[in-house]
Amino acid sequence: MTPSLPELVARLGRWSAGRGPLSLLLAARIRQLVDEGMLPPGAPLPPDRRLATALSVGRTTVVAAYETLRQEGRLVRRQGSGTRVAPTALAPPPPGAPRVTETSNPMFLHLLEPSDDVLLLSCAAPPAPPPALAEAYARLELPAHDLGYHPAGLPALRSAIARRYERRGVPTDPAQVLVTTGAQQAIGLLTRLLVAPGDGVLVEAPSYPGALDLFREAAAVPHPVPVGPDGLDVAEAVRVMERHRPALAYVIPRFHNPTGTVLPPLLGRRLVVAAEEHGVPLIDDEVLAELGFEDSGAGHEGPPPLSSYGTEVIGVGSLSKAVWGGLRIGWARGPAPLIARLARLKALHDLGSDVPSQLVAARLLDGFAPVLHSRLAELRAGHAHLRAELARRLPDWHCPPAAGGQTLWVRLPYGDGVSFAQTALRHGVAVLPGSTMDALGGSTRRLRLHFLLPPATLTEAVSRLASAWAEYAPGVEVRAASGPAALNAITV
Repeated sequence: MTPSLPELVARLGRWSAGRGPLSLLLAARIRQLVDEGMLPPGAPLPPDRRLATALSVGRTTVVAAYETLRQEGRLVRRQGSGTRVAPTALAPPPPGAPRVTETSNPMFLHLLEPSDDVLLLSCAAPPAPPPALAEAYARLELPAHDLGYHPAGLPALRSAIARRYERRGVPTDPAQVLVTTGAQQAIGLLTRLLVAPGDGVLVEAPSYPGALDLFREAAAVPHPVPVGPDGLDVAEAVRVMERHRPALAYVIPRFHNPTGTVLPPLLGRRLVVAAEEHGVPLIDDEVLAELGFEDSGAGHEGPPPLSSYGTEVIGVGSLSKAVWGGLRIGWARGPAPLIARLARLKALHDLGSDVPSQLVAARLLDGFAPVLHSRLAELRAGHAHLRAELARRLPDWHCPPAAGGQTLWVRLPYGDGVSFAQTALRHGVAVLPGSTMDALGGSTRRLRLHFLLPPATLTEAVSRLASAWAEYAPGVEVRAASGPAALNAITV
């Protein structure tokens, strides 16, 4: 399948982070994509100027890269018909071979790149595990007699997750909980179970790109609904449900990824009522729901989930953001019959998640308040530090505060997030362009930046962004703001 221009740019990844002329670095990466079959024989490549603009390089760089690959026989260039992958560059798959969907999401592709000195502001996850996690593993006791296969999850962990819902005002039986290998697997299983090719899926615009990838893999038809200052446009979401009766709706109502907005409770209730009235399964992504910056004490369990407004809501959560991404423990909470079906589907895929990690997760959840309190303190500090540095070095960037979560939703004064991200890569920092998260095709001037790195690293990252912006926007003064200018930038 021929990638679009944004997909091609994403698949090129950190192509410019090596040493040598940019034209040779670009040729090397396109060569790799051709040889791996990511660019199939006969696939058209973007015109010189379009690709140069998207990569924020001169046209001569792209022309030279294309010419190198033409001489190697990997590309064919003809005036009037453009540039294509050579028909013999790689043998095509046999007729009837299944199509395999691979991600072009830069958030994931950056994780697959070799380690280098690029600072990753593209993938928002805690940079290191907390001491409590190591302590829990040190005290781990494996069961003496246990087969080790638990497709629905260890009973102890399912009970611990159910108790957390109980404390948040949602009565939950352990049979309503499925333990998964991270929230990504939970969303993936729900998509496989509920969505057939051609089915509609209601999504927010923008939204979490990992979920959008899963819906795209399922060949679903997205029905994007805008997100504003108060979160999802619920009135429009209700109209979409009435008109299209989507097979699934996926929302992030609290500390939305990427905008950081919070859906007011009354609107959340209206959304749930509408979903149940029209028979639309509603996924409440709760991964960030407890990461609010308002200090309510160490025992704070977060705002009530959408599950408190209706019995059919499917909650999805994980420990990847509050604890550590390497602890691959997530869950789905919903009606018991649905959870039983999901468990049978999960058994088909992996027979159950890792048992030692589940035992550790159960121990952590039974005394979770100190772990969460420590994480929130780090997030508040990182949020304040990154906003202060952006205000000081890039005061023309619009950077409103977030109510919680892990990311800032930044708007550039002008330009395009995809092309600026390419310039930023050449200055050693990876950012996530907003258009990769927006099924409406908007957010083109937006960037998502996380604030989970240590303060000194965040300062260095902003310094590199400032250098990149000076190159990207020549003639614009990039300065260290002070006094009222800095204050206004921080308090927008």
